[in-house]
Amino acid sequence: MKKMHVSMWKQALSTMPQVDKNQWHDLDWISKWLLSTRAAVLIMTFMAAALAGLIAWRDDAFSPLVWSVTTLALILAHATNNLINDLIDSKKGVDKNNYYRNQYGVHVIEDKLMSMRTFWHMLLLTGGVAIALGLYLVYLRAGITLELMLVGAFFVLFYTWPLKYYGLGEPAVLLVWGPLMIGGTYYVTTGYWSWPVTWLSVLFALGPTTVLFGKHTDKLASDKQKKVNTLPVIIGEKAARYSVSIMMVMQYILSIVLVVFGVFHWALLLVLVNIPNLINTISIFNQPKPEQAPADYEPGAWPLWFSAYAFVHNRKFAGLFILGVLVDVMVTKIK
Repeated sequence: MKKMHVSMWKQALSTMPQVDKNQWHDLDWISKWLLSTRAAVLIMTFMAAALAGLIAWRDDAFSPLVWSVTTLALILAHATNNLINDLIDSKKGVDKNNYYRNQYGVHVIEDKLMSMRTFWHMLLLTGGVAIALGLYLVYLRAGITLELMLVGAFFVLFYTWPLKYYGLGEPAVLLVWGPLMIGGTYYVTTGYWSWPVTWLSVLFALGPTTVLFGKHTDKLASDKQKKVNTLPVIIGEKAARYSVSIMMVMQYILSIVLVVFGVFHWALLLVLVNIPNLINTISIFNQPKPEQAPADYEPGAWPLWFSAYAFVHNRKFAGLFILGVLVDVMVTKIK
């Protein structure tokens, strides 16, 4: 049995490290799964589920078992989508010839790190467990749980094609990480739908949407050449950059609105601590992407640029946001 590479687990959960065939061969199966599924972005799914769980706890309707199963199902569904994304783009020839996707992280198909048989085993096992957990939740909760599961399955299967290819990928992410993921997790955990949670979910979902928008802006030229018509390709590079800045600012405005109208406690305003980072990130989006990485740029991050800055901003915002909700929960519990 191969040695567990805990250090690689940590790297895979925080960055998208590159590995060669020799390094890959020496890795344990957990490391390989984390790298193959781009685990660093799975954190956004966990944060969304954690947010729904915190609010359910505040509302005295938290079920540890249901929430845990839901969270694991969502993470595995997201992982399945990432594997399908690489599979379809590779089969359609999009990821050929040093395409943008091949320049960051591990692409197990294009890098020939595993056979297609092994890849299919990983994909079917990951997706199969996600489906099994989803069906278990349908059994536990009923109601609209099956409908939520089917909608989620639709986006897992069809996000890469045709949605991403026709400018619908970005709106899909806003819907998935918002009402579907957070609102749905809250519903499955508590047994009822909450519109305040739905509004909160839209605010949170703007974060993952900015990351995707940033990634598609980074690779706009490559996507245009490959006829992958993402929303940035359709509206143009400058409009795409400004759109991300607007979405980021809207997160702070909506946080203030939710506090002013008494939907959530003042602690939600902790996100304002991140405004210096917001200003810095917007300054990056106000300018076109440089031709090459600056000398002081983080090693291994290039060619990620807009997506890298959006990712850092979103992770900091989401951390403060969840902390604010946690304080809101504690204040509510103490009263």
